[in-house]
Amino acid sequence: MSIKKLTAIEALEEAQRIAFAPFVFQATISLRKLGVFDLIFSKRKKGGITTDEISKELNISTYGIGVLLEIAESSNIVTKNAENKYELTNVGYFLSSHETVNVNINFTNEVCYKGLYHLDESIKEGKPAGLTELGNWSTIYEGLSQLPDEIKKSWFEFDHHYSDGVFNEALEIVFRKQPKTIFDIGGNTGKFALSACKFDKNVNIKIIDLPGQLHVALENTKKAGFSNRVSGYEIDWLSKNELKIPQGADLIWMSQFLDCFSEEEILKIITTAAKSMSDDAELLIMETFTDRQKFSNAKFILEATSLYFTVLANGNSKMYPAEVFIKLIGKAGLTIKEDIPVGEYHTILVCKRNNI
Repeated sequence: MSIKKLTAIEALEEAQRIAFAPFVFQATISLRKLGVFDLIFSKRKKGGITTDEISKELNISTYGIGVLLEIAESSNIVTKNAENKYELTNVGYFLSSHETVNVNINFTNEVCYKGLYHLDESIKEGKPAGLTELGNWSTIYEGLSQLPDEIKKSWFEFDHHYSDGVFNEALEIVFRKQPKTIFDIGGNTGKFALSACKFDKNVNIKIIDLPGQLHVALENTKKAGFSNRVSGYEIDWLSKNELKIPQGADLIWMSQFLDCFSEEEILKIITTAAKSMSDDAELLIMETFTDRQKFSNAKFILEATSLYFTVLANGNSKMYPAEVFIKLIGKAGLTIKEDIPVGEYHTILVCKRNNI
């Protein structure tokens, strides 16, 4: 990816923007929460709205509105016309109304912001030092079911946003050979299990996950009327003991799961799955690889997400390039039979045992 060469003045300006980036971010959060963005947008056909008018409509001091809009104007989020009326720029519109931006902002603010202060500590220690801002756990996955509702909501919306959109396309690939038994490793809230049960009335799903997540997933599938076709198996992939999972799967599914682990841990998980597989079984791994993105913006989001893994999730995982997974899959005794792009961001790697 080519990078535009900046003049000294442009580079200094960019450096200053980075220095004060948290101020701009929190001003944006305030403008959203206080309803300023929505109010300005509602006045777009009337040529915008003044600071005084915003103050009166929202019952907030002109001082408060003023300091927020001044930094927003300098950051190209709003613009002020000759009549001193504010309007949203395209940047402001996306910050206010774009679904993906909204998910990312909430995830950053609710889940990550305080924890990111501990990033250097996490890098030095190889542990998620920022997790203390949320709870007393070794990894965030242990505490997901215990997070405050607003934080939990933002975490799951972020997680699901980058997978739900490709589920339908992915299910077509999953059910090409009409598997009767699927193991869903890292089943989270049970969304894949629910989608699979709706897609094929004959399939049985076994969700393999930590006890807390597994309980939530099984409750969700039970409420949907699939308790007769969805079962669970508890496992802690970070256990020091030798791990095993049941045999009997026609297909093992791992969706955006392995990026939650270090390379050593990924190898352990894939190897454990491989040992359970019959000669006819397939392992399907769906991920958003950093080196498979068409747009630099998508790559940037993935690389930012890696810092979440560093400081909050577990301290040693990240969003990986495909070449890392390809290497680890081979080490685990599997062969990649198909490499399938899915949607705009995802890849599915179809793996089988080496003797096939």
